[in-house]
Amino acid sequence: MRHQHSRRAFLSGALALPGFQFPSLAQAVQSQTTPYSRPKLKITDVRTAQVRGHGLQLHVRIYTDKGIFGHGEGTDAVVGGAPIVRSFRNFLMGQDPLNVDRLFERIRTAGIFAGAQGGQYVAALTAVETALWDLAGKATGLPIYQLLGGKMRDRIRLYCDSQTEDPKDPEAPKKMGQVRDMGFTAVKIDVDDGRDPNRWDAMNWTASNAEIDTMVSKIRFVREFFPKRVDLAVDMHGRYDMTTGKRMAKECEPFHLLYLEEPVPAENVKAMRDIRESTSTPICCGENLFLRHGFREVLEERAADIIMPDLQKCGGLLEGRKIADMAHTYYVPVAPHCVVSPIGTMASAHMCAAIPNFLILEWHWIQRLELWKNFVQEGEIIEKGFITVPDRPGIGVTMNEAAAKKAQVPNTPWFEAGL
Repeated sequence: MRHQHSRRAFLSGALALPGFQFPSLAQAVQSQTTPYSRPKLKITDVRTAQVRGHGLQLHVRIYTDKGIFGHGEGTDAVVGGAPIVRSFRNFLMGQDPLNVDRLFERIRTAGIFAGAQGGQYVAALTAVETALWDLAGKATGLPIYQLLGGKMRDRIRLYCDSQTEDPKDPEAPKKMGQVRDMGFTAVKIDVDDGRDPNRWDAMNWTASNAEIDTMVSKIRFVREFFPKRVDLAVDMHGRYDMTTGKRMAKECEPFHLLYLEEPVPAENVKAMRDIRESTSTPICCGENLFLRHGFREVLEERAADIIMPDLQKCGGLLEGRKIADMAHTYYVPVAPHCVVSPIGTMASAHMCAAIPNFLILEWHWIQRLELWKNFVQEGEIIEKGFITVPDRPGIGVTMNEAAAKKAQVPNTPWFEAGL
C-alpha cells in the first residue's frame, strides 16, 4: 500500500512539473483511476443525424452505460453514410470506447471488400472515430489534444474561403470587406468556372487563353484588395489538365500565393509532381484522399509542397495525426480542408494543435453566419481569424439542437434510437 501511495505521488508530481505539459493529465490520473484501473465504459447505442450546411454533414453520437456520449461529424462523401454507420453497430455495441484505435482498425479491416479504402465507408467511419475521441475525452476529463499527445499551440489560424472573387460583382468590395473586418489573416478563392463563356468545349479541361486571363484577373483583384500581410490561396478544384495546371502555376508566381490547390486531380500523383517541379508556386492537394495510404505516394513522389487532409473525411483525428507525422518526415506542412460545423471544426482544431507541422485550417461558413454562430451552445468560436483550443473535456463544444435542427435534412432521423 505504501508503494502504491508513493507511486501515485510521484505521478502527480512528475506530470505537473514545469518541464512537462500534463497538469490536467496528472489530475485525471488521480481523479479517474487507481493504480490498477481506469474508467470502465460500454457502448450501448450509435445514432445519427444529418444536417445541410456547406454540403451534407453526418453527425454521429455514441452512447455508453455511464450516461455520457461522444459526438462526431463527417462530410462530403457521407451521402448514404447513415446506413453504413448502422452497419458498424455490430463492431461497437458492448465495446470499450476508450480503445479508439482498436475499434477503428477493427471496422476498417473488416470492410476490405466493402469499400474501406475510401469514399463513403471511410467518411462514415471518420464520424464514428471522432465521436469515440470526444467520448474518451469526456470519460477521462481531458481535451482531445491531450489524448493526441499534447498541445503545440493555443490558437489555430484559419483562412476564410471567400464569398466572391469576381471583379464584375458589384457586391465584391462589401463581401471582401466583411472578411477583412472579421480579422482573417488569409483567404482562399476559387478560379475554376465550368460556365465561363470563354470555354470552347464543355468536356475538355484545357483552358483557353481568355479563361486563363479571367482566372488571373480574379487573383489580381483579390490580391490588391487585401494587405500583403493577408495570405492568398487559390483553388482550381482539380478540374484542369496538366497543360493548364502548369500555365496557371506560372501565372501565379508574381502573386506569391500561400498555395495553388489541385490544378489537376490528385489521383495522378506524377502529373501533380510535374506541375510542382515546373513552378515556384507552392502546390497543395489532398482533400479527396483517404487514410494515410492515400497520402503515401504524394509524399514519396514529392508531388505537393503542402497537403490538406479533410479530418471529417480522411479517417479521423488520429488518422489525421498519422498523416501529419508522415508529412513531417518530408518537411511538408499540413493545411486541413474543413467545411463542417463548429463541432467538426473544433475537432479539427484539436488535431491541428497537436502536430508540429500545422500551417492553417479552412473555414467555409461565411455565407451561413447565423447558423454558424448558433450551432453550438458556446456560441462563436472564432475570434479575429483564430480558434482558441478549449481545455474542456473531449471536443469542448456542445450542439445547440434547437439551432442545428433548423438545418436538418428533411425526413432523416435526429439521433433516434435504432435509426
